[in-house]
Amino acid sequence: MDIQIKRIYEDATKNDGTRILVDRIWPRGVSKEDAHLDEWMKEIAPSSELRKWFDHKEERFKEFSKKYETELKDKPELVKELQDKAEKKRLTLLYGAKNEEYNQAVVLKTFLLK
Repeated sequence: MDIQIKRIYEDATKNDGTRILVDRIWPRGVSKEDAHLDEWMKEIAPSSELRKWFDHKEERFKEFSKKYETELKDKPELVKELQDKAEKKRLTLLYGAKNEEYNQAVVLKTFLLK
């Protein structure tokens, strides 16, 4: 599987393959045209409660990761859909968070590759 993660604020490239936004909320300041999305998969994003609790605080990332993985286990059809896409061609998981190291796309990529 070929999966990469990228901030939605970075320019789209031909090497991105299939571009899927994995945020529940649309990122500020990005138009739908500029996003160059193939799909917006809100349902794969962390629940609103978990997202608000995490609040992108680094010290909560480990616990957030465990809780988000638990949520992902309850969405096997969405997980399989992303894995199937990644087996066909490169999959780019897009996210809006400022922190490139501690965000849901990092957890999702790891989960998909397991």
